[in-house]
Amino acid sequence: MTKLTSILCYWAAWVIIPLLVEVLPNIVYSIVLVWKKIRLKYKEKDLSEFKPVITLIVPVYNSAGTLYRCIQSIYESTYPTECIEVLLVDNGSKDNSFQEFQRAQLDFAHLGMWWMYSRQGKSKALNKAIFNSNGKYVINIDSDGILHKDALTNMVKRFENHPEIDCMTGVILTEPDLIDKTKSFWLRQFQKMEFVEYAQAFLAGRNYESQFHSIFTLSGAFSAFRKSILLKTYLYNTNTICEDTHLSFQIKDILKKDVLLCHDALFMVDPIESVNKFYTQRQRWQIGELEVSNMFMKNKMSNMFTGLFKNPSMRVLIQDHTFAFPRMIWYFALIAMGCMNYDFSNIIIAMGLIYGLYMLDAFMYYCNIVSFMEPFPDIRRYYARKIFYVLMLPLYNLFAFFVRFAGIINSIERKSTWKTKTLIEEAGEISETLAKDYRILPILRKVVKTLLEKPEDEECYTDNTSINST
Repeated sequence: MTKLTSILCYWAAWVIIPLLVEVLPNIVYSIVLVWKKIRLKYKEKDLSEFKPVITLIVPVYNSAGTLYRCIQSIYESTYPTECIEVLLVDNGSKDNSFQEFQRAQLDFAHLGMWWMYSRQGKSKALNKAIFNSNGKYVINIDSDGILHKDALTNMVKRFENHPEIDCMTGVILTEPDLIDKTKSFWLRQFQKMEFVEYAQAFLAGRNYESQFHSIFTLSGAFSAFRKSILLKTYLYNTNTICEDTHLSFQIKDILKKDVLLCHDALFMVDPIESVNKFYTQRQRWQIGELEVSNMFMKNKMSNMFTGLFKNPSMRVLIQDHTFAFPRMIWYFALIAMGCMNYDFSNIIIAMGLIYGLYMLDAFMYYCNIVSFMEPFPDIRRYYARKIFYVLMLPLYNLFAFFVRFAGIINSIERKSTWKTKTLIEEAGEISETLAKDYRILPILRKVVKTLLEKPEDEECYTDNTSINST
């Protein structure tokens, strides 16, 4: 009976729990997305002859290498140029960003652009631009990406067809052309995994969440608002590194409005430059998420069980953070089980089964994402050819999990800052700490070796001891 109980507990921990917490819900999500795709056959009305003025806010910081292309993508948008005003807010750039702006002014003379200075951080830069905006809708985009030509049109069309919608986030993808130009083979593979991850996160994850009004946060890289709703908030908070998440919580928790996804508004960002950049980026997101959640949900965490079912934001926190510790223990338990002579074949079977279930999830999402990319044939074709990377996504997500987990640990002992330590810097600190804390080990080894050494004349030693004792 004891052996049977042990086996049942093992399979419950390694298969049943992941099955109930992640796999089965993801299958339900995929079915919901199929239903949503069927409903999209009923097209929304096109924009009328009157098209509202929109304001695009582009925060700039050392963006000389990307700013011109960003402005060019706005100019080449299918939304009428005369209805767009662009406010570029410089946050103390030390490169040639302003010269790139001047070049864009000459080349795109019909696009209304204004350059503003703000040297007090990104949040205050965004707030300054909002106060100076004239558009009915305010759209924020990062300076290191480009808009799809139909993104603005699709975003405004969704607003105009649905007066109840107050804010939306666009779909963020990494730019395929830049991925293919990456010289390093291994970095290029990592960037392709990142592309697949972004597609799944937005066109599957947030796409589903949007259906049930449970999106955790807007994307700071591409988000849109009715100006009227922005002016009812406290705007962007200057005391957090995740100002977009803070604004999302203001809209959801204070104003009781929904945050939705515009699934056909694409914004293409630069792929990640290195694993070090990935490490700092994801840690910053993780630390900021916890920081903002503490601001808004500190008094709501008393009843976690109720929150798991009623509060979408709390459900995300419980899954991403509360479950993070047992998940980490499960991973390391494999080593312990191997040391305890546990049946290695059971471990392999369990892990293979779990990985197979995650692959099934990823493939179902893959089919949904391909269908939602139908309006974008080039991007759809690029993604469709990445089926191998889709099936490898569980391993990539495992690496991302440990990076996020490091962010949870760092949030406990460090004050949040925009600049976080890289993977190399933290690895160096760990090495130094181990060398410092365990430098006594060589001395202990010598002492133990001395104590265990056999004396040269064991018989003489015994006799002397006996004489002394007598």
